[in-house]
Amino acid sequence: MPPPTASDAWLNSRHFGIVVDAGSSGSRLQIYSWKDARAVRSALGPEASHTLPRVDKGTRKDQDWVIKVEPGLSSFAENPDDIPPYLAPLLKHAQAHIPPSLHSETPLFLLATAGMRLLSSEHQAAILQSTCQFLKSHSVFRIDDPSPIGPCGSSVRIISGEEEGLFGWISVNYLLDGFGSSSSNRSTYGFLDMGGASTQIAFEPSLERQEKTQNLMDVRLRFMGGNEISHKIFVTTWLGYGTNQARERYVGQAIKQHEHSRPSIEDPSPSADVVEDPCLPSGLALAESPVFAEPSSSHERKTHTMLGTGSLERCLQKTLPLLNRTAPCPDPPCLFNGVSVPPIDFSVSRFIGISEYWYSSEHVFGLGGPYDFVQYERAAQEFCGRPWQETLRMHEDAKNGAGEGGKVVGPDKWVDRVEVSRLQMQCFKAAWIINVLHEGFRMPRIVDPGGNVTTKADEVKIHAEKKGLWQPWFQSMESVGDMDISWTLGKMVLEASKEVPPMVKDTRPLPDPHAAVSEADYSPTQVIRPLFPFGLDAIDDQISSHLPPSLTRHSLGFPLAGVLSYLFMVLLASFFAYRLRRYIRICLRRLTPFSSKRDRDLAELSMEQGGNSHDDGPISSPYSPRAPSPSSRWQRFLRPFASMWRRHRPRQHVGQIYRLLPRQAPPPLSRPSPIRQSTTSSLTQPLDASTTTSASSSPTLGGYDDHAFFKNFDGGEASSVSLYSRSRNSSTINLSVLIPRQSVSRTNSAYPSH
Repeated sequence: MPPPTASDAWLNSRHFGIVVDAGSSGSRLQIYSWKDARAVRSALGPEASHTLPRVDKGTRKDQDWVIKVEPGLSSFAENPDDIPPYLAPLLKHAQAHIPPSLHSETPLFLLATAGMRLLSSEHQAAILQSTCQFLKSHSVFRIDDPSPIGPCGSSVRIISGEEEGLFGWISVNYLLDGFGSSSSNRSTYGFLDMGGASTQIAFEPSLERQEKTQNLMDVRLRFMGGNEISHKIFVTTWLGYGTNQARERYVGQAIKQHEHSRPSIEDPSPSADVVEDPCLPSGLALAESPVFAEPSSSHERKTHTMLGTGSLERCLQKTLPLLNRTAPCPDPPCLFNGVSVPPIDFSVSRFIGISEYWYSSEHVFGLGGPYDFVQYERAAQEFCGRPWQETLRMHEDAKNGAGEGGKVVGPDKWVDRVEVSRLQMQCFKAAWIINVLHEGFRMPRIVDPGGNVTTKADEVKIHAEKKGLWQPWFQSMESVGDMDISWTLGKMVLEASKEVPPMVKDTRPLPDPHAAVSEADYSPTQVIRPLFPFGLDAIDDQISSHLPPSLTRHSLGFPLAGVLSYLFMVLLASFFAYRLRRYIRICLRRLTPFSSKRDRDLAELSMEQGGNSHDDGPISSPYSPRAPSPSSRWQRFLRPFASMWRRHRPRQHVGQIYRLLPRQAPPPLSRPSPIRQSTTSSLTQPLDASTTTSASSSPTLGGYDDHAFFKNFDGGEASSVSLYSRSRNSSTINLSVLIPRQSVSRTNSAYPSH
């Protein structure tokens, strides 16, 4: 069908978003849409400023907003080149229902879940690369550029179970107005999800608990008016605690106990491999093969017959150890399997359960919605204890539409929702849900000795209200209105919220809650992070469980290990700076142009180098008038530093030189040698006022120049300075023979001849 046109009033000011839920059994493309925030504010006025963007189905016809293909994306692990024809129908469907003029601004997300998580990293990378390349080359939808997250950034990637739980939490609170202005005096809804492989929980701890809880996700949303809200959410998942994997562990446990209790493994009778199972309907026999995480005997790995005895009470007892509530808790408090979870106040928190919580309650028992433990337990007991053949007959009658006398004897909802495989596992799943809710999450049971006499959910609600038990702590749901509760809706709510213009132009963009985005540029108070890759965060995570709560990162606002490491480095640098303080002082003086202290240092260094030598011979001072000019500016700059670090002398010489330097006169040389004289036309700026002599004086050949303390400038640049001129063959000066300088007149500034 042709895409909608711009003249369509429904299309006016509408934005679109696409999410592909790449699950283990198939991939579903869902199209969402929402109105532009400016248009909504203009139409509805100020009352729309405190609401989130309304995310709807993205097509006019409900059946067109979603399309599914099979099998799952993970099935192409060995043949990633077959992905393009697999995804082509999904992409074609989206292109047909979104106006071409809006393709470039419509975000497209392909987010893979449980099936892809089970693949190796090599297979994951190959699938994501092929998927990304196909979507980018065959469409102009908005897709992120390559990043460390993946070849298409956050647009094509694998999400974790925690992200699924977080998006589901957003979806629930969005549909139930948990984010609205009316929710200011109450807490948001908690979220529970149970599938075949895992179970998840997401909720907002109390403000008191938030300060003591680590690994909270910051969910930030923007209202239509541009103002923002923020919620700190705890999310965790238990892999292996979904209904299917829990059943596998239960079967392995039951068979192992049966094999250990049988008198002899050599018993050839068929009944020796029959295991009584209270979690199956009475009389149902199933052949099941156990799955063991640890090595077991060959006989235990054989296929056994599980024979149902239909006892909910015994099933609850048998499945309770599967929660592993005695596992060590490294960071208390913990719920089950050693997973740390903040305490849940069920007097304030209200939880919504989807997926298996809804299917096991509504599809078989007809008790979806407000949860009442007494009603749920009674329905489960009746179902488990009913003979299996009778249950099959009821299912067939419901499927055929009539029983005796043309009257339907089975639940009418079994017709299109319940398969025989679900009826087989319903007793186990009901018991598992009861244990997870009440023994795992510690949800209180409603004390109602009289019980309820109805099995209808609406009547349960009325009955609970009369007893003062409403609102319920927990209720199972599948949808609100015509919108399903799903994590894909939560993802689109985030995207629609990002597109709302902020109240202030320079407001930071809204990040994904799961993204590791540095907030140092925006927030005045953030956790201090190390600036070097020494793994301090990992060290801090290891020691945080051994520290009092007041010393953890979230209490202090910074990682303790990082601060201690910085402090150690500062102390270490200070120690070395103190040991090298004399050389640092000289280096700093060298960088100060033409200071008096710098001149004294140069003179000191020149004298010292004149009286010492290396093994290879005498060291000529770079500051002597005889020293050749460096071949380059860098060599001239680095040569003094190299000379300084080559020589080490006692500290007291420095003080002696500084004391003798202003007052002593150069001694006569026993063996004078010719000296090169400067060709500079004038000498200026004496080093000390007491040494000022006549400018007309000139040194004699073989003697010292009494203008040695003057500086010579040639073209504005200082020439080399030396304390004493030296001969080519001798540069040694004995300080012990220095004599005090005598006063001389301006007319007689030369040394007496010998």
